[in-house]
Amino acid sequence: MSIRHGLLALLERGPRYGSQLRTEFESRTGSTWPLNVGQVYTTLSRLERDNLVVQDGEDDQGHALYSISDDGRTELRTWFETPVDRSSPPRDELAIKLAMAVGAPGVDIRAVIQSQRHHTVKAMQDYTRLKAQALTDVPANRDEVAWLLVLEQLIFQAEAEARWLDHCESRLVRLAEAAATEPEATAPPRSGARAASRPRARR
Repeated sequence: MSIRHGLLALLERGPRYGSQLRTEFESRTGSTWPLNVGQVYTTLSRLERDNLVVQDGEDDQGHALYSISDDGRTELRTWFETPVDRSSPPRDELAIKLAMAVGAPGVDIRAVIQSQRHHTVKAMQDYTRLKAQALTDVPANRDEVAWLLVLEQLIFQAEAEARWLDHCESRLVRLAEAAATEPEATAPPRSGARAASRPRARR
């Protein structure tokens, strides 16, 4: 996730200091992606190095303020106008886990799927409960609307994951049924049997 552009977006509303940016970032996103002050100041240093923000004096309590520069506004506009790249998806631990589990000796992949489905459904229920709480009153400001959007994205993501897990389980069942009905010589070999069965089939 782009902390860099998130901070630029907050600074476009006016000068801010580090802990103020952290608080506003977490308020906008419902603390879904918590930040620590160190991350904020490290990012601000890099933004200042790249001439995207400038230090802008201090507030009454002596906090160093940062402002977005013209280059920073250009960078921010470009970010908003450019679609998020989905052609190079980030590594997904669940997809990698299931890919590795298929055919791994001693791994009950259906148990892996069932365990993940339980966790995913629980997360979806928690997000849905939070959404209901958020809708108790009409969102009163942009931070509340932003948190609602983040929550709905998490719900949609969990729903999609649950459907994908159902699909994975169905596919495994179909493969198992197909394997059970195939002639023994051509049946998909179990772990360790592939090398021995193929030469016999050729003869």
